[in-house]
Amino acid sequence: MAGGEPQSLEEAFAARRNVLAARRARERLRRLIASKSRHRFLRYLSWRFWKFERRDYWRKPKGNDNKMRLQLKGYPPIVKVGYRTPKAIRGMHPSGLEPVIVSSAKDLERLSPERHIVYIASGVGLRKKQEIRRAALERGFRVAN
Repeated sequence: MAGGEPQSLEEAFAARRNVLAARRARERLRRLIASKSRHRFLRYLSWRFWKFERRDYWRKPKGNDNKMRLQLKGYPPIVKVGYRTPKAIRGMHPSGLEPVIVSSAKDLERLSPERHIVYIASGVGLRKKQEIRRAALERGFRVAN
């Protein structure tokens, strides 16, 4: 047989099983990422006062009789541990790749295009940024910024 082809039928089946298992794992990961809830928690009374609406960031409700803190029906949910993303996809890019900040073309050598997506560091100048982008595209990386 030609080089690169499996030697026997068993090896061919084993190779096919590995490919299918990898495909299933990727699909499972994609489904997990798609189901990842991006909940936006509201500050108490942000729906009522314009000054809170502008600064729409989370503040824990702390009043004794605060209805939101008491988690009464009709009030927005508060931040809890259960809203955390699954460990398998925490910090991942929506494409399923692991984001990595790169500040030189040399940093790309230790990365894999199948696993990583490249973000070019903010402190990098234009000339070096173009150099990194060119090197990344040559090696098959996706550049996010």
